[in-house]
Amino acid sequence: MSGREFSKIKESLASWSEIRQLLRGGESGQLVPVVIPKDRRGFAWVTLLLLSVYLAGTAVFAGGALSLLAAVGAVFSLIVALVWLWRRAIIEIEEGTTGVRSRWGAIIGTLPPGRHYLWLPWDRVDAVVDTSTEIPYSAPIVACPTAENVPLKSIEFFLKFRIVDPVAFVRTIGAGNFDLVLSSAVQDAIRQRSRRVNTERAYDLRGSDVGDMQELLTRQLGRYGVRITGANIPDVQLPDQYQQHLATREKVAKELSAFEREWELTRKRRIDTLLMEIERSKKTRDARIVEVRAAANTARKDVARMLEEHETEAQRVRWEIEAKGRAELTAAENEAKGLRRLADSYRDNRAVLQYELARRRLDVGAKLADSAPRPVVVRTSGASGDTSVLSTMLLAQLLPQLSGDNGQVKPQSQTP
Repeated sequence: MSGREFSKIKESLASWSEIRQLLRGGESGQLVPVVIPKDRRGFAWVTLLLLSVYLAGTAVFAGGALSLLAAVGAVFSLIVALVWLWRRAIIEIEEGTTGVRSRWGAIIGTLPPGRHYLWLPWDRVDAVVDTSTEIPYSAPIVACPTAENVPLKSIEFFLKFRIVDPVAFVRTIGAGNFDLVLSSAVQDAIRQRSRRVNTERAYDLRGSDVGDMQELLTRQLGRYGVRITGANIPDVQLPDQYQQHLATREKVAKELSAFEREWELTRKRRIDTLLMEIERSKKTRDARIVEVRAAANTARKDVARMLEEHETEAQRVRWEIEAKGRAELTAAENEAKGLRRLADSYRDNRAVLQYELARRRLDVGAKLADSAPRPVVVRTSGASGDTSVLSTMLLAQLLPQLSGDNGQVKPQSQTP
């Protein structure tokens, strides 16, 4: 178990001179936020007041030196009673504290820090409350079960609170009862928090955010005039057996960590070797890339030269083809022109030929006419009617002879 215990809150009865020490340092290790001051006024001043009245009466009824002495005694007694009353009526409330004022036992208000005067004997300060100090409170909770119902050895919870309404605190609960209420509320809040945590993550409660717990405690204790100003969980202790298991696991984790570091070093060396190989391969690749690029440039130049030669040859062939085409076109055009001219000449020669043909026809006709036999006209008288066969035969024999002469023998038949 943890050697630490719950903080204890109590209220103490003390004189006015001890209030400061109790509020700041506590009493026997316990917190003292409320001190009930002892009433120091008393009624001794009433005795002196009665004595002064008696002496005044003596001075009035007595005579001579006794009367003067009694008067002086009465004045002195009255002055001492008044000074006594004035001194006992002074109430000094220290800075950072608040006095709870009561009259006939009923709380009627508060007294702020500073000097105050309570002239009436039934007015008094019931309590002096520390309202400025944030009071620390430690609560080591034992056997807090986790989500797996494993009781933790202890959870230490630390909080700070401040009394903001001293009248409500003194009138409603008081310091002693507040200690019980606060411890119960803290234990309940811690056990609720531990129930939501797995055992293996119990150490995560150290320094975790406990804002929800602080708000919960503030709501629960706000009606008592108390406000929680801060809270945290500084320490968590696991069960002994679980700690042994945890130690074994930590040992295994350390060995695993050492193995991981060794593996990391090996992996790093291998990675460095691979990186060196990669760098060497990159250099070789870069050299080959340079060679390939040079070869590519040479090939580009060769290809460009070949393309240029091919383009030149193609240009030459194109020009030859164009020249040949133009020559053939010119020859064809010339031939067409010749043919057209020949056709024109043929058309012109046709009329000449026709004329020549006609003229030759005439010449042939003339020659034929010249060489044609001349007719022999044998004139016979139609009345005689000599158409015998003998005459016809004679005439037929004579005609060839007559045809050989230049003259034309034309037989005519004479009619009377």
